[in-house]
Amino acid sequence: MNISMYQVTVPRFVTILGNLIGILDKAQAHVDAKKIDSEALTTYRLFPDMLPMTKQVQIACDAAKGAVARLAGMEIPMYEDNEKTLADLKARITKTIAFIQTVAPAKIDGTEDKEIVIKRADKEVRYKGMQFLLGNALPNFYFHVTTTYNILRHNGVEIGKRDYLGNP
Repeated sequence: MNISMYQVTVPRFVTILGNLIGILDKAQAHVDAKKIDSEALTTYRLFPDMLPMTKQVQIACDAAKGAVARLAGMEIPMYEDNEKTLADLKARITKTIAFIQTVAPAKIDGTEDKEIVIKRADKEVRYKGMQFLLGNALPNFYFHVTTTYNILRHNGVEIGKRDYLGNP
């Protein structure tokens, strides 16, 4: 049995990004209940050389929309990276979900061997579609979602594994 490239991308990204919205809702409830500034969460880093929570969400969204667009041969939507609040981050996630849901399965299925070129600084990294998806895009996406979860959990937001996994 084969699993389609589409099934490994769009539905998975939509589910986890939707769960991330739920997690951010719980973060907002935490902020409201404890009467703390939400910047205490959005600017928090797990370690000084790590990126803050806001950037973790931005990169997770970029990974999802970038993977879908690259595989589908589409232009990657550019976002300004100007989110400051939990509501801003939720709006970015919602915008990302809306974009990836516009991509039809036929545009992604069959891209296992498609050449994907990623530009990093002054060099290009070349992948085949499946290699890019499984070895780069998905791990990168899950890393940044997980780091967001860990930042919030570390700061006392009452979230658990079920919040992260949802109902796939």
